Formats: sequence, C-alpha cells, structure tokens
Amino acid sequence: MTAAAPQPEGRGPGGHLRVACVQVSAGPEIAPNLEIAGRLVRQAREAGAALIALPENATMIIRGREKVLARARAEAEHPAVPFFADLARETGAWILVGSLAVRLDGDRVANRSLLFDGEGRLRARYDKIHMFDVDLASGESYRESATFRPGAEAVLAASPWGGIGMTVCYDLRFPHLYRALAQAGGRILTIPAAFTVPTGQAHWHVLLRARAIETGCFVIAPAQCGTHDEGRRTFGHSLIVAPWGEVLADGGEEVGVVLADLDLARVDEARSMVPSLRHDREFTLVRAG
Repeated sequence: MTAAAPQPEGRGPGGHLRVACVQVSAGPEIAPNLEIAGRLVRQAREAGAALIALPENATMIIRGREKVLARARAEAEHPAVPFFADLARETGAWILVGSLAVRLDGDRVANRSLLFDGEGRLRARYDKIHMFDVDLASGESYRESATFRPGAEAVLAASPWGGIGMTVCYDLRFPHLYRALAQAGGRILTIPAAFTVPTGQAHWHVLLRARAIETGCFVIAPAQCGTHDEGRRTFGHSLIVAPWGEVLADGGEEVGVVLADLDLARVDEARSMVPSLRHDREFTLVRAG
C-alpha cells in the first residue's frame, strides 16, 4: 500500500483527485478504534489524499443486539462525530466515515454514513437502506434488521469534485440505487463495507466493478478486514475502481491505507462511449408459459 507522488487536488468535474481508503479491523470498543483511524487518516493525508474514506462500522464491530444498543450513541452524543470533524479540520481533507451505529428513538439504531468537508463541517448523512438479513452456506447468519432501522432516502452529496453518491455495504447488491445516483449527477460512488469472507471471495470485486461500469462512476469502497468480536471475519480488499471497470487500487487483507489518483474527466469519457444512463426505456413484464 504505497503512494506515488501527490497530484494536484481536483476542484471540479474535470480535475484530478487523490483519494484514499482506510482499511481497519475494528474491535468492540470505540476509543481504540478512533485512535487507529486517526493515525491512518493522517497517514493518508500526508500521502496527498484530499478525500479519505473509512469502512462501514468504522469505530465498532460487536455481535449481538443488546451489545450494539449498549454502545450506540445518538449522533449529537457520539464521540466519533466531533473526533472526525476535528480531524477533517486539522488535515483539511474531506473524510467519509463509512458508518457509525447511531442510536435512534426507542430501541433501534441507524447504520449511518457521514461526510465531513475540509473545514470539519458535516456535509451529508446517509442511513443504510438495505438490511443484511442472510443465511450463508458456511453457517453464518445475520439479521441486521433486528437492531437497525433502514433508511428511506438516497443521498447525493455536493463536493468540489462533483456529486458523491453515498451508500453502505449490502446496498451494493441493488444496482437501481446506483443508477439513480448517477443519473442525478453522481460522479463518485462510496460503498464502505464490512463484507463477510464467503461473500467477499465470491462477489466483492465483480459487484464493485459492475457498479462502476453500469454508472460510469468512480467507485471508492473502503472495507473492514481481519477477525472481530466473537470470531466474525471480514474480507478486506478495499477497492478503488475506475468508470471503465479497472481496479486502480486493492487494499489486500491487512490494516492500512490504499491510494489512487482519479482523473475525473474519465467519467465523461466512459459515459460518452457507452451512454446507457440516457437509454432507459419503459417496458412491460410478461409472464409466458
């Protein structure tokens, strides 16, 4: 995970932008996770990154509904919010906090992604829409909806580099969400994740490349890695993908920082060659036979 010489920071849709994915292996307690994240964000900024993204559950991974509820905090009380606001102000970088467990009224939690600008202002928040309720062949079972309340709004955030479409992890499997974000003006799609090892090995790379190709967007997908509370394992391989589908950077399986330089003119180039975002047609589904 090494960086080339820094390029100029992008200031518009046709510029260049150095981005970073921070790959972590979060534990069950917030404070030590913040310390590690802060160190890696500063490392990414020193390498020239102007947009730095952290994975889903960036400050806490713990199994069990009661344990999550005991540690989740309302956004106004969550220690990660001022921490990352201050860190963005200190570094001057835009920081995407992939997601936090944010306590809502009652006994539910939002899986919430936050985007801070280089002055430490909270520019956008997005609550994960699609809940990870699955039973895998490996025996792993997840019921995200038992603890988390799904969001109901897609979010396109304004930035100096164009629209940033905010999503989280399992959203990746719902391509209509990304199409809507791209058609609304998205040029960069963020997909912070904590993918399981079985689903990551089978689907992670191909789905992320597909979302980039379908939309003509850059995809930034910071990921969790390693072994977590109660033996849960995550896949790692934070990816940065170009609009034509090339993988520009892959974080592998270890904690660290992965960087790539984005030529934002490639968004328009890809869309001009294959303008599928303009080719939607109404159709009727017919059941035959």
